[in-house]
Amino acid sequence: MMLPVRNPQKTYHTLDEIQLRKEELAAQMQQDNQRLSALKSQLFVSRSESTKSEWITSLISNGITAFDTFMLVRKLMKSYSFLFGRKRK
Repeated sequence: MMLPVRNPQKTYHTLDEIQLRKEELAAQMQQDNQRLSALKSQLFVSRSESTKSEWITSLISNGITAFDTFMLVRKLMKSYSFLFGRKRK
């Protein structure tokens, strides 16, 4: 999605022109808010695990990911412990 191009600043000579611009901006903000809400609802769609095998597969996958993360942190702490204020043995 591209960002909108900013228009050069316009000069307003009457309060009516300012009020009209204010209403235009309010309508535009309302449209943007609705579009953002729609995109956000699409982003956070919950997925249902329909079968027991999918649940077990996700459990194993999450377990392996957690173990791998733990081992990585352990290795980094051992190698770079001086950064965390711990002395080397």
